[in-house]
Amino acid sequence: MPPLSLAFYISGHGFGHASRQVEIINTIARRIPGTRFLIRSTAAAWLLERTLDVPFVLDRRPVDTGVVQIDGLHLDAAATVDRARAFYADFDQRADAEAALLHEQRVAAVVCDAPPLACTAARRAQVPCLVVANFTWDWIYEGFASEFAAAPEVIPAIRRAYSDATAACRLPMHGGFESVNQITDVPLVARHATRPAAQTKHTLGLPAQRPLALASFGGFGVRGIDLPSLDCLGEWDVVLTGQSRPPVIPAGVHFLADSEVYDRGVRYEDLVDACDVVLTKPGYGIVSECIAGETAIAYTPRGNFAEYPILVRHIERWLRHAFIAQADVLAGRWRRSLAAAASCPPPLERPATNGADVIADIIAGLCSVDGPSSGLLPHP
Repeated sequence: MPPLSLAFYISGHGFGHASRQVEIINTIARRIPGTRFLIRSTAAAWLLERTLDVPFVLDRRPVDTGVVQIDGLHLDAAATVDRARAFYADFDQRADAEAALLHEQRVAAVVCDAPPLACTAARRAQVPCLVVANFTWDWIYEGFASEFAAAPEVIPAIRRAYSDATAACRLPMHGGFESVNQITDVPLVARHATRPAAQTKHTLGLPAQRPLALASFGGFGVRGIDLPSLDCLGEWDVVLTGQSRPPVIPAGVHFLADSEVYDRGVRYEDLVDACDVVLTKPGYGIVSECIAGETAIAYTPRGNFAEYPILVRHIERWLRHAFIAQADVLAGRWRRSLAAAASCPPPLERPATNGADVIADIIAGLCSVDGPSSGLLPHP
């Protein structure tokens, strides 16, 4: 039998889409050795290269437009509309080209998180397409209704594309999905620590006994944090990661380049697990990792993004937590919120985080590979 070939279409917006699909790909690779993976995404190549355990082919041509971010806390709604209008203007031609690619690569099934292009391309290539996500982009764009009034064709085009999907595995903390024909709710896909916290601290040169706060703002970072003015440094050590070293790093602040973390055999989820509180803007990836590691979270608003209030509801339900205003994040007034999050009582419930295993079973069933029955039906 020829090897199974799967195509993953992954939004490049932030790290959350890519990080959860990495978990699913690695799980499939363990269950179905020899599977070939084509990844269509503008997600950071270094992230995929350092976290995927199997060979893959990466095609970085755009597959969707997401939301244009100024940084991790601020977005540009007008630029978001302009980019989406240009992309969907020639959507049919794009879908035909993707269908040809799927034929050329002999793809057995498509996983979509959550570029609508994947759904229409798969339908035209006559292969099943499974949406695996916690939101659909039409739902996100509805939050910019006044801005998208200048491009009224975009949201209906996205909805039509999602209706081409075979089915969806809908993750917790979700919104949208009205156009998808068949939906199965699945547990969280979360990255889990691979080593003890004490070992992570030792490997990265972090203090073993001091409380640690991790500042985490995804792939976009945050401009303008006044590190010398941090008011928590007498009680906390602060960990920063990223691509660029800040010009001034006060005592008690530890900067770790992304490459340094991974070169030492540590993964980001290990760092989350080793810290006492994560200070962040809510996103699926970091929230799910805090849940998996039982790490407290201090969260700040992220602009007009429809996912935010839903994530906050689940943070308050599933995590020790505290709120911190954006102005306090930038001014370095962190101490009160870090202390509140750390001292918050444990949540009364904890969700399942084995979504990667459940979804791998569903994909195996969708491709008629030996495995549990998926219960998902192909298009007639």
